[in-house]
Amino acid sequence: MEIKIIKNTNPAVKPADESKLGFGKIFTDHMFTMDWDIDKGWHDPKVVPFENLSIHPGSTVLHYGLEIFEGLKAYRTADGEIRMFRPLENAIRMRNSAIRMSMPQIDPEFMVKAMETFVSVEKDWVPKGFGTSLYIRPYMFGDDADLGLHGLKHARFLIIASPSGSYYAGGLDPVSIIIEDEDVRAVKGGTGTAKCGGNYGASQRAGERAEARGYSQVLWLDGVERKYIEEVGSMNIMFKIAGKIVTPMLNGSILPGITRKSIIELLKSENVPVEERRISVEELVSAAKDGTLEEVWGCGTAAVVSPVGWLTYKDTKYEINGGKIGPVTQRLYDELTGIQWGTREDKFGWVYPVK
Repeated sequence: MEIKIIKNTNPAVKPADESKLGFGKIFTDHMFTMDWDIDKGWHDPKVVPFENLSIHPGSTVLHYGLEIFEGLKAYRTADGEIRMFRPLENAIRMRNSAIRMSMPQIDPEFMVKAMETFVSVEKDWVPKGFGTSLYIRPYMFGDDADLGLHGLKHARFLIIASPSGSYYAGGLDPVSIIIEDEDVRAVKGGTGTAKCGGNYGASQRAGERAEARGYSQVLWLDGVERKYIEEVGSMNIMFKIAGKIVTPMLNGSILPGITRKSIIELLKSENVPVEERRISVEELVSAAKDGTLEEVWGCGTAAVVSPVGWLTYKDTKYEINGGKIGPVTQRLYDELTGIQWGTREDKFGWVYPVK
């Protein structure tokens, strides 16, 4: 499909101070849109001026939560090149989310083309400072004007973007997390492997309780036995236990993170083994008590890696690595961000230049 481009004739003034960008508060001049009908399939792909949406009050998304989304970034290197990080992986994951939610699938190659076209139009919005980026949010929702619960007949796909400041403006400081033993994020057979809003809505209550107690994130347990580690906040989680890198295996309720996948591939390329397996809370607490829990970090698109310095379980707080970032965590952050911003060699073909 040919993508039509309609330029905004009244562009916004771009922020002059990149240190005040924040995250998700400022939006670019355009958005990508495309419609799907059960009879026509996907049609009318175009980049148009950014504007509010008009949807019917009975739209499926408002009543039954039929929506999925992705999140990735575009970076500007020191020599001015604009690049996305592994966009095909996001497109494949969105297709898989669509399958789980019984929504129309988008060909991953076309989705990458749509993102590249959109970012090319918005290239002047990509910030210049190291640590800054253009956050890209593709999403899809059902908007049948029908309160009957049935298969979709119409859906919309959009891409919007927001220039974002450095996630670690104050430095890469370890955070404090608490193991959540009441609420659960997802269960096997549910929507845990799909990137859909319901998963994030279900996590709000535990997150707010943790924040009120001074914690940055919750560490989720499985929804059946309440015994095995799954994710941290909205990120995947990794541990260094007695010299070994360990992360929860993808079991049907954990989101297959692209940063997680990149870290595993990076470590294995250096002959560093990574164990993907079940990790019980008892094993984790035992390692924290005897000092063999050497490093803990979350990983995801927004933070890349987020070091954990303190872990609380049932009101007992354990310090990890003296509350300081560990050497493996620091090296992974430096290597991944170096690839993303072009200061280190991309040996894997992960970066996608935007022309």
